[in-house]
Amino acid sequence: NAVREQDFLVESISQLSISESSSPPVVARLSSESLKFGLDSGGSFQFDLLDCQLFKLGALQSLCVSESKQKINMEKRFSRGCTIQFRNEEESNAFHQAFEHFKKEVVGQGSSLSNGCLSLSTSKFDDKIEPSSAKMYFHYYGQLLHQQNMLQDYVRTGTYYAAVLENRSDFVDRVVVDVGAGSGILSLFAAQAGARHVYAVEASEMADYARKLIAGNPSLGQRITVIKGKVEEVELAEKADILISEPMGTLLVNERMLESYIIARDRFLVPNGKMFPTIGRIHMAPFSDEYLYIEIANKALFWQQQNYYGVNLTPLHSTAFQGYFSQPVVDAFDPRLLVAPAISHVIDFTSTKEEELFEIDVPLRYTSAVGARIHGLACWFDVLFNGSTVQRWLTTSPGAPTTHWYQLRCVLPQPIYVMPGQEIIGRLYMVAHKAQSYTLHLTLSAKTWGPGADQGGILQTSSVKLDLKEPYYRMSQPQVYPATQEQPPNQLLQTQDLQIQSQDDECSDLLRQV
Repeated sequence: NAVREQDFLVESISQLSISESSSPPVVARLSSESLKFGLDSGGSFQFDLLDCQLFKLGALQSLCVSESKQKINMEKRFSRGCTIQFRNEEESNAFHQAFEHFKKEVVGQGSSLSNGCLSLSTSKFDDKIEPSSAKMYFHYYGQLLHQQNMLQDYVRTGTYYAAVLENRSDFVDRVVVDVGAGSGILSLFAAQAGARHVYAVEASEMADYARKLIAGNPSLGQRITVIKGKVEEVELAEKADILISEPMGTLLVNERMLESYIIARDRFLVPNGKMFPTIGRIHMAPFSDEYLYIEIANKALFWQQQNYYGVNLTPLHSTAFQGYFSQPVVDAFDPRLLVAPAISHVIDFTSTKEEELFEIDVPLRYTSAVGARIHGLACWFDVLFNGSTVQRWLTTSPGAPTTHWYQLRCVLPQPIYVMPGQEIIGRLYMVAHKAQSYTLHLTLSAKTWGPGADQGGILQTSSVKLDLKEPYYRMSQPQVYPATQEQPPNQLLQTQDLQIQSQDDECSDLLRQV
Protein backbone atom coordinates (compact mmCIF):
# COMPACT_ATOMS: atom_id res chain seq x y z
CA ASN A 1 0.00 0.00 0.00
CA ALA A 2 1.22 3.50 -0.80
CA VAL A 3 2.19 5.69 2.12
CA ARG A 4 -0.45 8.41 2.48
CA GLU A 5 1.22 10.55 5.15
CA GLN A 6 4.66 10.99 6.65
CA ASP A 7 5.69 13.19 9.56
CA PHE A 8 9.04 14.90 10.16
CA LEU A 9 10.20 16.83 13.21
CA VAL A 10 12.13 19.89 12.04
CA GLU A 11 14.19 22.27 14.13
CA SER A 12 12.21 25.36 13.17
CA ILE A 13 10.49 27.17 10.33
CA SER A 14 10.45 30.86 9.39
CA GLN A 15 7.67 32.25 7.27
CA LEU A 16 8.99 34.71 4.74
CA SER A 17 7.70 38.20 5.54
CA ILE A 18 8.93 41.69 6.20
CA SER A 19 9.92 40.69 9.73
CA GLU A 20 10.95 37.05 9.95
CA SER A 21 10.65 35.09 13.17
CA SER A 22 11.64 31.50 13.81
CA SER A 23 9.33 28.99 15.43
CA PRO A 24 10.19 26.33 17.99
CA PRO A 25 10.45 22.73 16.67
CA VAL A 26 7.37 21.80 14.63
CA VAL A 27 5.97 18.78 12.84
CA ALA A 28 6.06 18.90 9.04
CA ARG A 29 3.43 16.52 7.65
CA LEU A 30 3.69 15.36 4.06
CA SER A 31 0.61 13.80 2.52
CA SER A 32 -0.65 13.02 -0.97
CA GLU A 33 -2.19 16.49 -1.17
CA SER A 34 -0.15 18.93 0.89
CA LEU A 35 2.82 19.86 3.04
CA LYS A 36 1.44 21.04 6.39
CA PHE A 37 3.32 22.66 9.28
CA GLY A 38 1.72 22.45 12.73
CA LEU A 39 2.50 25.30 15.15
CA ASP A 40 2.61 25.29 18.97
CA SER A 41 -0.08 27.95 18.97
CA GLY A 42 -2.47 25.34 17.68
CA GLY A 43 -2.60 26.85 14.23
CA SER A 44 -1.05 25.52 11.04
CA PHE A 45 -0.31 26.54 7.51
CA GLN A 46 0.18 24.39 4.46
CA PHE A 47 1.33 24.29 0.85
CA ASP A 48 -0.45 22.56 -2.01
CA LEU A 49 2.01 19.95 -3.34
CA LEU A 50 1.11 20.78 -6.94
CA ASP A 51 2.06 24.44 -6.50
CA CYS A 52 5.02 24.33 -4.13
CA GLN A 53 8.71 23.81 -4.74
CA LEU A 54 11.52 22.87 -2.37
CA PHE A 55 15.08 24.19 -2.66
CA LYS A 56 18.16 23.33 -0.59
CA LEU A 57 19.89 26.42 0.75
CA GLY A 58 22.49 24.40 2.61
CA ALA A 59 23.07 21.09 4.34
CA LEU A 60 20.55 21.90 7.10
CA GLN A 61 18.36 24.60 5.56
CA SER A 62 15.77 24.52 2.79
CA LEU A 63 13.36 26.92 1.19
CA CYS A 64 9.74 26.00 0.42
CA VAL A 65 7.83 28.38 -1.87
CA SER A 66 4.31 28.34 -3.28
CA GLU A 67 3.84 29.29 -6.91
CA SER A 68 1.40 32.09 -7.58
CA LYS A 69 -1.58 31.37 -9.83
CA GLN A 70 -0.96 34.66 -11.62
CA LYS A 71 1.91 35.20 -14.05
CA ILE A 72 3.12 38.65 -15.03
CA ASN A 73 4.86 38.94 -18.42
CA MET A 74 4.95 35.10 -18.47
CA GLU A 75 7.33 35.12 -15.49
CA LYS A 76 6.89 32.58 -12.73
CA ARG A 77 5.91 34.31 -9.45
CA PHE A 78 5.81 32.91 -5.91
CA SER A 79 3.09 34.01 -3.49
CA ARG A 80 4.58 32.90 -0.15
CA GLY A 81 7.25 30.71 1.36
CA CYS A 82 9.15 29.63 4.43
CA THR A 83 12.63 28.52 5.34
CA ILE A 84 12.98 25.16 7.08
CA GLN A 85 15.79 24.44 9.53
CA PHE A 86 16.63 20.77 10.07
CA ARG A 87 18.35 19.24 13.07
CA ASN A 88 20.82 17.20 11.02
CA GLU A 89 21.73 16.37 7.43
CA GLU A 90 20.17 12.89 7.51
CA GLU A 91 16.75 14.32 8.38
CA SER A 92 17.14 16.97 5.69
CA ASN A 93 17.89 14.33 3.04
CA ALA A 94 15.03 12.11 4.19
CA PHE A 95 12.59 15.04 4.04
CA HIS A 96 13.64 15.97 0.51
CA GLN A 97 13.33 12.37 -0.68
CA ALA A 98 9.87 12.06 0.84
CA PHE A 99 8.82 15.40 -0.68
CA GLU A 100 9.86 14.22 -4.16
CA HIS A 101 8.08 10.90 -3.64
CA PHE A 102 4.78 12.48 -2.64
CA LYS A 103 4.97 15.13 -5.35
CA LYS A 104 5.59 12.56 -8.08
CA GLU A 105 2.71 10.48 -6.73
CA VAL A 106 0.33 13.43 -6.93
CA VAL A 107 1.45 14.45 -10.42
CA GLY A 108 1.41 10.85 -11.62
CA GLN A 109 -2.23 10.37 -10.58
CA GLY A 110 -3.26 13.34 -12.66
CA SER A 111 -4.87 16.33 -11.00
CA SER A 112 -7.65 18.52 -12.29
CA LEU A 113 -6.49 21.95 -13.32
CA SER A 114 -8.34 24.88 -14.82
CA ASN A 115 -6.91 24.05 -18.24
CA GLY A 116 -6.98 20.25 -18.13
CA CYS A 117 -5.04 17.44 -16.49
CA LEU A 118 -1.46 17.43 -15.30
CA SER A 119 0.29 14.08 -15.82
CA LEU A 120 3.73 12.78 -14.96
CA SER A 121 6.21 13.29 -17.79
CA THR A 122 9.80 12.19 -18.04
CA SER A 123 12.63 14.67 -18.46
CA LYS A 124 14.58 15.17 -21.66
CA PHE A 125 17.39 13.14 -20.12
CA ASP A 126 15.13 10.16 -19.36
CA ASP A 127 13.61 10.28 -22.84
CA LYS A 128 16.92 9.71 -24.62
CA ILE A 129 19.09 7.73 -22.17
CA GLU A 130 18.69 4.10 -21.11
CA PRO A 131 18.07 3.79 -17.33
CA SER A 132 20.83 1.17 -16.99
CA SER A 133 23.36 3.48 -18.64
CA ALA A 134 22.33 6.44 -16.48
CA LYS A 135 22.59 4.32 -13.33
CA MET A 136 26.14 3.21 -14.15
CA TYR A 137 27.11 6.75 -15.21
CA PHE A 138 25.96 8.41 -11.98
CA HIS A 139 27.40 5.58 -9.90
CA TYR A 140 30.80 6.07 -11.55
CA TYR A 141 30.88 9.81 -10.97
CA GLY A 142 29.52 9.38 -7.45
CA GLN A 143 32.83 7.83 -6.32
CA LEU A 144 35.63 9.94 -4.90
CA LEU A 145 38.37 7.93 -6.62
CA HIS A 146 37.11 8.98 -10.05
CA GLN A 147 36.78 12.59 -8.95
CA GLN A 148 40.36 12.38 -7.70
CA ASN A 149 41.48 11.12 -11.10
CA MET A 150 40.02 14.24 -12.71
CA LEU A 151 41.26 16.61 -10.01
CA GLN A 152 44.77 15.23 -10.39
CA ASP A 153 44.69 16.00 -14.11
CA TYR A 154 46.59 19.23 -13.49
CA VAL A 155 46.30 20.36 -17.11
CA ARG A 156 42.50 20.19 -16.78
CA THR A 157 42.16 21.59 -13.27
CA GLY A 158 44.90 24.20 -13.67
CA THR A 159 43.45 25.49 -16.93
CA TYR A 160 39.99 25.86 -15.37
CA TYR A 161 41.48 27.66 -12.37
CA ALA A 162 43.43 30.06 -14.60
CA ALA A 163 40.47 30.67 -16.91
CA VAL A 164 38.24 31.61 -13.96
CA LEU A 165 40.69 33.60 -11.82
CA GLU A 166 42.15 35.49 -14.80
CA ASN A 167 38.64 36.61 -15.74
CA ARG A 168 37.40 37.86 -12.38
CA SER A 169 35.42 40.61 -14.09
CA ASP A 170 33.14 37.93 -15.53
CA PHE A 171 32.42 36.48 -12.08
CA VAL A 172 32.46 39.34 -9.57
CA ASP A 173 28.95 39.83 -8.13
CA ARG A 174 27.48 37.44 -10.72
CA VAL A 175 25.20 34.43 -10.35
CA VAL A 176 26.93 31.25 -11.55
CA VAL A 177 25.50 27.80 -12.29
CA ASP A 178 27.96 24.90 -12.19
CA VAL A 179 26.51 22.22 -14.50
CA GLY A 180 27.43 18.73 -13.31
CA ALA A 181 29.39 20.09 -10.36
CA GLY A 182 30.97 16.80 -9.24
CA SER A 183 33.16 17.52 -6.22
CA GLY A 184 32.27 21.21 -6.41
CA ILE A 185 35.77 22.34 -7.32
CA LEU A 186 34.63 24.65 -10.14
CA SER A 187 31.99 26.19 -7.85
CA LEU A 188 34.73 26.97 -5.34
CA PHE A 189 36.84 28.52 -8.11
CA ALA A 190 33.88 30.72 -9.11
CA ALA A 191 33.42 31.78 -5.47
CA GLN A 192 37.14 32.60 -5.26
CA ALA A 193 36.67 34.82 -8.32
CA GLY A 194 34.00 36.82 -6.48
CA ALA A 195 30.71 35.27 -7.62
CA ARG A 196 27.71 36.59 -5.69
CA HIS A 197 26.17 33.12 -5.59
CA VAL A 198 26.92 29.76 -7.18
CA TYR A 199 24.36 27.00 -7.75
CA ALA A 200 26.21 23.68 -7.98
CA VAL A 201 23.93 21.19 -9.75
CA GLU A 202 24.98 17.54 -9.45
CA ALA A 203 22.81 14.47 -10.07
CA SER A 204 25.05 11.75 -8.58
CA GLU A 205 25.77 10.90 -4.95
CA MET A 206 28.83 13.13 -5.32
CA ALA A 207 26.49 16.01 -4.43
CA ASP A 208 26.69 14.91 -0.78
CA TYR A 209 30.50 14.95 -0.87
CA ALA A 210 30.41 18.35 -2.58
CA ARG A 211 28.34 19.71 0.32
CA LYS A 212 30.94 18.47 2.79
CA LEU A 213 33.83 19.92 0.81
CA ILE A 214 32.07 23.26 0.42
CA ALA A 215 31.07 23.34 4.11
CA GLY A 216 34.75 22.79 4.95
CA ASN A 217 35.56 26.03 3.12
CA PRO A 218 33.06 28.34 4.86
CA SER A 219 34.41 31.63 3.54
CA LEU A 220 33.50 30.40 0.05
CA GLY A 221 30.75 27.94 0.89
CA GLN A 222 28.37 30.56 2.23
CA ARG A 223 27.89 31.69 -1.37
CA ILE A 224 27.41 28.19 -2.83
CA THR A 225 24.23 26.12 -2.89
CA VAL A 226 24.50 22.45 -3.89
CA ILE A 227 21.39 21.16 -5.64
CA LYS A 228 21.11 17.42 -6.11
CA GLY A 229 19.39 16.63 -9.40
CA LYS A 230 19.67 16.69 -13.17
CA VAL A 231 19.90 20.07 -14.92
CA GLU A 232 17.01 18.89 -17.09
CA GLU A 233 14.77 18.67 -14.01
CA VAL A 234 15.88 21.01 -11.20
CA GLU A 235 14.46 24.48 -10.66
CA LEU A 236 16.58 27.46 -9.64
CA ALA A 237 15.50 30.55 -7.75
CA GLU A 238 17.16 32.91 -10.25
CA LYS A 239 18.79 33.07 -13.65
CA ALA A 240 22.54 32.70 -14.15
CA ASP A 241 24.90 35.31 -15.55
CA ILE A 242 27.48 32.64 -16.36
CA LEU A 243 27.55 28.85 -16.72
CA ILE A 244 30.63 26.84 -15.84
CA SER A 245 30.98 23.14 -16.53
CA GLU A 246 33.33 20.35 -17.49
CA PRO A 247 31.09 18.47 -19.95
CA MET A 248 33.79 17.04 -22.22
CA GLY A 249 34.18 13.31 -22.76
CA THR A 250 36.44 11.29 -24.99
CA LEU A 251 36.34 12.80 -28.50
CA LEU A 252 34.61 15.75 -26.78
CA VAL A 253 31.11 14.26 -27.20
CA ASN A 254 31.28 10.93 -25.34
CA GLU A 255 28.83 10.61 -22.39
CA ARG A 256 26.54 13.15 -24.11
CA MET A 257 26.92 15.71 -21.32
CA LEU A 258 27.32 18.47 -23.89
CA GLU A 259 23.59 18.18 -24.44
CA SER A 260 22.93 18.78 -20.73
CA TYR A 261 25.22 21.82 -20.92
CA ILE A 262 23.14 23.17 -23.83
CA ILE A 263 19.88 22.47 -21.97
CA ALA A 264 21.22 24.32 -18.92
CA ARG A 265 22.02 27.27 -21.20
CA ASP A 266 18.46 27.35 -22.52
CA ARG A 267 16.89 26.95 -19.07
CA PHE A 268 19.05 29.07 -16.80
CA LEU A 269 21.33 31.50 -18.65
CA VAL A 270 20.37 35.15 -19.10
CA PRO A 271 20.48 36.49 -22.69
CA ASN A 272 24.09 37.08 -23.76
CA GLY A 273 25.35 35.35 -20.62
CA LYS A 274 28.78 33.73 -20.68
CA MET A 275 29.66 30.04 -20.89
CA PHE A 276 32.92 28.54 -19.63
CA PRO A 277 33.90 26.74 -21.86
CA THR A 278 32.56 28.70 -24.81
CA ILE A 279 33.36 26.60 -27.88
CA GLY A 280 34.80 23.14 -28.55
CA ARG A 281 36.72 21.80 -31.54
CA ILE A 282 37.25 18.21 -32.65
CA HIS A 283 40.48 17.81 -34.65
CA MET A 284 40.99 14.89 -37.05
CA ALA A 285 43.97 13.74 -39.13
CA PRO A 286 44.97 10.49 -40.89
CA PHE A 287 47.81 8.56 -39.28
CA SER A 288 50.21 5.71 -40.03
CA ASP A 289 51.09 3.36 -37.15
CA GLU A 290 52.19 -0.12 -38.17
CA TYR A 291 52.78 -1.24 -34.58
CA LEU A 292 49.25 -0.34 -33.46
CA TYR A 293 47.69 -2.07 -36.45
CA ILE A 294 49.71 -5.25 -35.84
CA GLU A 295 48.81 -5.21 -32.16
CA ILE A 296 45.06 -5.04 -32.84
CA ALA A 297 45.06 -7.53 -35.71
CA ASN A 298 47.12 -10.05 -33.74
CA LYS A 299 44.47 -10.18 -31.02
CA ALA A 300 42.24 -12.13 -33.39
CA LEU A 301 44.91 -14.76 -34.11
CA PHE A 302 43.53 -16.78 -31.21
CA TRP A 303 40.50 -17.52 -33.39
CA GLN A 304 42.61 -18.93 -36.21
CA GLN A 305 43.33 -22.11 -34.24
CA GLN A 306 41.95 -25.18 -35.97
CA ASN A 307 42.52 -27.58 -33.08
CA TYR A 308 41.80 -25.82 -29.80
CA TYR A 309 41.17 -28.78 -27.49
CA GLY A 310 39.76 -30.52 -30.56
CA VAL A 311 37.64 -27.53 -31.61
CA ASN A 312 38.04 -25.51 -34.82
CA LEU A 313 37.77 -21.81 -33.85
CA THR A 314 38.25 -20.36 -37.34
CA PRO A 315 34.51 -19.79 -38.08
CA LEU A 316 34.64 -16.92 -35.58
CA HIS A 317 37.93 -15.35 -36.73
CA SER A 318 36.40 -12.82 -39.13
CA THR A 319 33.84 -11.68 -36.53
CA ALA A 320 36.52 -11.37 -33.85
CA PHE A 321 38.78 -9.43 -36.22
CA GLN A 322 36.04 -6.92 -36.98
CA GLY A 323 35.16 -6.73 -33.28
CA TYR A 324 38.64 -5.65 -32.24
CA PHE A 325 38.66 -2.95 -34.89
CA SER A 326 35.27 -1.66 -33.67
CA GLN A 327 37.00 -0.35 -30.54
CA PRO A 328 38.43 3.17 -30.74
CA VAL A 329 41.95 3.27 -29.29
CA VAL A 330 42.52 5.68 -26.40
CA ASP A 331 46.18 6.50 -25.76
CA ALA A 332 48.81 9.20 -26.17
CA PHE A 333 50.61 8.99 -29.50
CA ASP A 334 53.56 10.67 -31.17
CA PRO A 335 52.33 13.50 -33.45
CA ARG A 336 54.94 12.41 -36.03
CA LEU A 337 52.55 9.56 -36.88
CA LEU A 338 50.20 12.04 -38.58
CA VAL A 339 50.52 12.11 -42.37
CA ALA A 340 48.55 15.31 -43.07
CA PRO A 341 47.50 18.49 -41.23
CA ALA A 342 44.34 18.10 -39.13
CA ILE A 343 40.95 19.52 -40.01
CA SER A 344 38.48 20.70 -37.33
CA HIS A 345 34.79 20.53 -36.53
CA VAL A 346 33.63 23.43 -34.33
CA ILE A 347 30.80 23.29 -31.78
CA ASP A 348 29.79 26.71 -30.43
CA PHE A 349 28.20 26.02 -27.05
CA THR A 350 26.55 29.45 -26.98
CA SER A 351 24.46 28.83 -30.11
CA THR A 352 24.43 25.09 -30.92
CA LYS A 353 21.03 23.43 -30.58
CA GLU A 354 20.70 20.24 -28.59
CA GLU A 355 19.37 18.38 -31.64
CA GLU A 356 22.48 19.25 -33.63
CA LEU A 357 24.48 16.96 -31.35
CA PHE A 358 22.35 13.90 -32.13
CA GLU A 359 24.13 13.42 -35.47
CA ILE A 360 27.48 14.97 -36.38
CA ASP A 361 28.61 14.59 -39.99
CA VAL A 362 32.15 15.68 -40.88
CA PRO A 363 33.45 15.46 -44.46
CA LEU A 364 37.18 14.71 -44.59
CA ARG A 365 39.71 15.90 -47.16
CA TYR A 366 43.51 15.78 -46.86
CA THR A 367 46.67 15.84 -48.95
CA SER A 368 49.22 13.31 -47.74
CA ALA A 369 52.61 14.79 -46.86
CA VAL A 370 54.39 11.42 -47.15
CA GLY A 371 54.11 8.04 -48.79
CA ALA A 372 52.65 5.65 -46.23
CA ARG A 373 50.02 3.10 -45.31
CA ILE A 374 47.14 5.00 -43.70
CA HIS A 375 45.87 3.02 -40.73
CA GLY A 376 43.01 5.27 -39.69
CA LEU A 377 41.94 8.62 -38.28
CA ALA A 378 43.46 10.26 -35.18
CA CYS A 379 41.22 12.58 -33.15
CA TRP A 380 41.56 15.00 -30.25
CA PHE A 381 39.77 18.11 -29.02
CA ASP A 382 40.23 21.47 -27.38
CA VAL A 383 37.89 24.00 -25.73
CA LEU A 384 38.05 27.78 -25.44
CA PHE A 385 37.23 29.84 -22.35
CA ASN A 386 36.35 33.13 -23.98
CA GLY A 387 36.76 35.43 -20.99
CA SER A 388 36.46 39.21 -21.13
CA THR A 389 40.06 39.60 -19.97
CA VAL A 390 41.88 36.45 -21.10
CA GLN A 391 41.01 33.84 -23.72
CA ARG A 392 42.43 30.50 -22.63
CA TRP A 393 42.48 27.12 -24.42
CA LEU A 394 42.43 23.66 -22.87
CA THR A 395 43.89 21.20 -25.39
CA THR A 396 44.24 17.42 -25.54
CA SER A 397 46.40 17.43 -28.69
CA PRO A 398 49.26 14.98 -29.28
CA GLY A 399 52.56 16.47 -28.24
CA ALA A 400 50.92 18.72 -25.62
CA PRO A 401 50.97 17.77 -21.90
CA THR A 402 48.87 14.63 -21.52
CA THR A 403 45.41 14.84 -19.96
CA HIS A 404 43.11 12.12 -18.61
CA TRP A 405 41.30 12.27 -21.98
CA TYR A 406 44.46 11.29 -23.93
CA GLN A 407 43.73 11.10 -27.68
CA LEU A 408 41.55 8.74 -29.71
CA ARG A 409 42.25 6.78 -32.88
CA CYS A 410 39.87 4.95 -35.20
CA VAL A 411 41.79 2.11 -36.85
CA LEU A 412 40.76 0.74 -40.25
CA PRO A 413 40.63 -3.06 -40.72
CA GLN A 414 42.28 -2.59 -44.11
CA PRO A 415 44.96 0.13 -44.45
CA ILE A 416 45.02 2.29 -47.57
CA TYR A 417 48.20 3.22 -49.45
CA VAL A 418 49.09 6.79 -50.44
CA MET A 419 51.97 8.58 -52.11
CA PRO A 420 53.28 12.07 -51.24
CA GLY A 421 50.81 14.68 -52.51
CA GLN A 422 48.01 12.15 -52.96
CA GLU A 423 44.53 13.27 -51.90
CA ILE A 424 42.65 11.42 -49.13
CA ILE A 425 38.90 11.93 -48.82
CA GLY A 426 36.28 10.45 -46.55
CA ARG A 427 33.68 10.98 -43.89
CA LEU A 428 33.30 10.68 -40.12
CA TYR A 429 29.63 10.28 -39.26
CA MET A 430 28.74 10.17 -35.54
CA VAL A 431 25.29 9.07 -34.36
CA ALA A 432 24.26 9.41 -30.70
CA HIS A 433 22.77 6.37 -28.99
CA LYS A 434 20.91 5.75 -25.73
CA ALA A 435 23.95 4.39 -23.88
CA GLN A 436 25.22 7.98 -23.56
CA SER A 437 27.70 7.71 -26.40
CA TYR A 438 28.03 7.54 -30.20
CA THR A 439 28.35 5.07 -33.02
CA LEU A 440 31.16 6.20 -35.34
CA HIS A 441 31.12 5.48 -39.07
CA LEU A 442 34.48 6.18 -40.70
CA THR A 443 35.32 5.94 -44.39
CA LEU A 444 38.67 6.92 -45.91
CA SER A 445 39.61 6.69 -49.59
CA ALA A 446 42.75 7.35 -51.62
CA LYS A 447 41.99 9.29 -54.78
CA THR A 448 43.68 8.55 -58.10
CA TRP A 449 47.26 9.82 -58.10
CA GLY A 450 49.42 10.95 -60.99
CA PRO A 451 48.19 11.16 -64.61
CA GLY A 452 44.41 11.25 -64.70
CA ALA A 453 44.05 12.37 -61.08
CA ASP A 454 41.84 15.25 -62.19
CA GLN A 455 39.22 12.69 -63.20
CA GLY A 456 38.45 12.22 -59.50
CA GLY A 457 38.70 8.43 -59.43
CA ILE A 458 39.06 6.34 -56.25
CA LEU A 459 41.93 3.87 -55.98
CA GLN A 460 41.15 2.30 -52.62
CA THR A 461 38.48 2.65 -49.90
CA SER A 462 38.33 1.33 -46.34
CA SER A 463 35.49 1.64 -43.82
CA VAL A 464 34.85 0.77 -40.18
CA LYS A 465 32.06 1.16 -37.64
CA LEU A 466 33.09 1.80 -34.03
CA ASP A 467 31.34 2.19 -30.68
CA LEU A 468 32.70 5.16 -28.74
CA LYS A 469 31.24 3.61 -25.59
CA GLU A 470 33.62 0.63 -25.81
CA PRO A 471 37.18 1.92 -26.34
CA TYR A 472 40.45 0.04 -26.07
CA TYR A 473 42.41 1.82 -23.34
CA ARG A 474 46.05 1.54 -24.36
CA MET A 475 47.48 4.31 -22.18
CA SER A 476 49.75 2.17 -19.99
CA GLN A 477 51.58 0.46 -22.84
CA PRO A 478 55.03 1.74 -23.84
CA GLN A 479 55.07 4.07 -26.83
CA VAL A 480 58.49 3.75 -28.48
CA TYR A 481 58.58 4.95 -32.07
CA PRO A 482 61.74 5.25 -34.15
CA ALA A 483 62.02 7.94 -36.81
CA THR A 484 60.67 5.45 -39.37
CA GLN A 485 58.58 2.37 -38.79
CA GLU A 486 60.00 -0.62 -40.60
CA GLN A 487 57.99 -3.81 -40.77
CA PRO A 488 59.54 -6.15 -38.14
CA PRO A 489 60.82 -9.31 -39.87
CA ASN A 490 59.23 -11.86 -37.56
CA GLN A 491 55.75 -10.45 -37.01
CA LEU A 492 53.01 -13.01 -36.70
CA LEU A 493 50.94 -11.06 -39.17
CA GLN A 494 52.22 -9.60 -42.43
CA THR A 495 49.95 -6.64 -43.15
CA GLN A 496 51.12 -6.31 -46.76
CA ASP A 497 49.42 -9.62 -47.56
CA LEU A 498 46.17 -8.96 -45.67
CA GLN A 499 43.00 -9.04 -47.73
CA ILE A 500 40.12 -8.20 -45.39
CA GLN A 501 36.63 -7.65 -46.70
CA SER A 502 34.84 -5.08 -44.52
CA GLN A 503 31.56 -6.45 -43.23
CA ASP A 504 30.11 -3.02 -42.53
CA ASP A 505 27.92 -2.34 -45.56
CA GLU A 506 26.59 0.81 -43.93
CA CYS A 507 30.00 2.47 -43.94
CA SER A 508 30.94 1.46 -47.47
CA ASP A 509 28.12 3.58 -48.88
CA LEU A 510 28.83 6.65 -46.81
CA LEU A 511 31.59 7.97 -49.07
CA ARG A 512 29.20 8.39 -51.97
CA GLN A 513 27.37 11.01 -49.93
CA VAL A 514 30.49 13.17 -49.41
